[in-house]
Amino acid sequence: MSIKYSRAEWEAKATSLSFRTQAFIDGAYVNAASGKTFGCISPIDGQCRAQIAECDAEDVGRAVKASRRAFESGVWSETSPVHRKKTLLKFAQLLEKHAEELALLESIDMGKPVADALAIDVAASVRCLSWTAEAIDKVNGEIAPTPRHELGLITREPLGVVAAIVPWNFPLLMASWKFAPALAMGNSVILKPSEKSPLSAIRIAELAIEAGIPPGVFNVLPGFGKAAGEPLALHMDVDGLVFTGSTGVGKHLLQCAGQSNMKRAYMECGGKSPNVVFADAPDLPAAAEAAAIGIFFNQGEVCTAASRLLVERSIKDDFVKLVVEAGKNLHPKHPFEPGAPMGAIVDEGQMLRVLSYIEKGKSEGGRLVLGGERVMTESGGYYVAPTVFDDVAPEMTISKEEIFGPVLSVIAFDDEKEALRIANDTDFGLAAGVWTSNLSRGHRMAKKLRAGSVWVNCWDGGDMTAPFGGFKQSGNGRDKSLHAFEKYTELKATWINLES
Repeated sequence: MSIKYSRAEWEAKATSLSFRTQAFIDGAYVNAASGKTFGCISPIDGQCRAQIAECDAEDVGRAVKASRRAFESGVWSETSPVHRKKTLLKFAQLLEKHAEELALLESIDMGKPVADALAIDVAASVRCLSWTAEAIDKVNGEIAPTPRHELGLITREPLGVVAAIVPWNFPLLMASWKFAPALAMGNSVILKPSEKSPLSAIRIAELAIEAGIPPGVFNVLPGFGKAAGEPLALHMDVDGLVFTGSTGVGKHLLQCAGQSNMKRAYMECGGKSPNVVFADAPDLPAAAEAAAIGIFFNQGEVCTAASRLLVERSIKDDFVKLVVEAGKNLHPKHPFEPGAPMGAIVDEGQMLRVLSYIEKGKSEGGRLVLGGERVMTESGGYYVAPTVFDDVAPEMTISKEEIFGPVLSVIAFDDEKEALRIANDTDFGLAAGVWTSNLSRGHRMAKKLRAGSVWVNCWDGGDMTAPFGGFKQSGNGRDKSLHAFEKYTELKATWINLES
């Protein structure tokens, strides 16, 4: 999906858009029970584009009731894997058919370049849904090793009603990682998008119906976390809870699961990922380019952002110069501009949070070598320049806390042992990168890095066949791959006595 349009052409397409703004419950768009709405503010220019239904506990109750009724009826949960496969493949085709519209919704909603939304977000969502659909009839049960007079069956059954609470940085893609395997396994799904980026989730609800997913099986509840997300997490008739977002919210949702019905709860949370560059890296300019893209892509609003750059001291100064030069080419532009490398920060609050971390980096002794300021203020939007701090100490705030913005911390190390100690000195464990020509070192580092994904001589590798998730306070459970199905099923052992 690499269609090239001018900014004017994208703006014309955006002007012709009509936004879906209501909740989607039991196969129909409906207002929030309270009648309340909230403003959908585009970070591109700070303008309100629509008023979105503000759901609360009453709407959660309606959605759960519809989801439970659909699940118990068997209209989806008891259909054959082949039927669900065909339906989800059609769903994927409809996402692809509406790719430009969905990319525009993502860009308007959270500020990312529309070209990235089209070529990466929407394309990856289509791949996720297609791959998951194709995998449905490859998930087999087991037969236990038993004596001749007994038969032990091990089967997977859907959980029931699954609540998926997803973030604003990749609204459609993160939702797809949740609802695709949940639907594939026969569950009913209630999708709660972030209040910062609800547009694509609301739009695809009607595409699900068009694809043949029955009413009540796929529901969308826009709203705020306390008003809509927490009631979902506490609801006694929700069987599974999956989440992507901050570690703080993830911890709270785990507590909600425990306070309610011990629902199955899986959290994919924050990161402070180390990108470790040794002096013997095979291609230092390529590693520097990857280091810059790894932190500045999507405005740094990525859970796996390469926010800590660990560089061997002997090459550190020269390597930082390469990273800074690469960063200069990634200055934000209007998201509809062709080739825009960065867009806007999702909202004013997040922009101010990023700027506050930049000030903290200065005050704690980090040496600012690139960026560090708000830009494009004339647009009315929320843009921050690519920012690089050199001479960062591991104990500094910008080295410890997840910023979720385009801010890179450079830390020097002297040997492999020190690099590993610094890399693992974090509460998080989502991703890590290693750049070296030494094959043995690459394997040693990959084995000892406490992270769910380790990339050697690249950043952000993998596809739908590889599981994604973290160690430590980066969460539990895995998205993508066949392992994702484990979150949406219960294992059942059936033991049969064959003797008369």
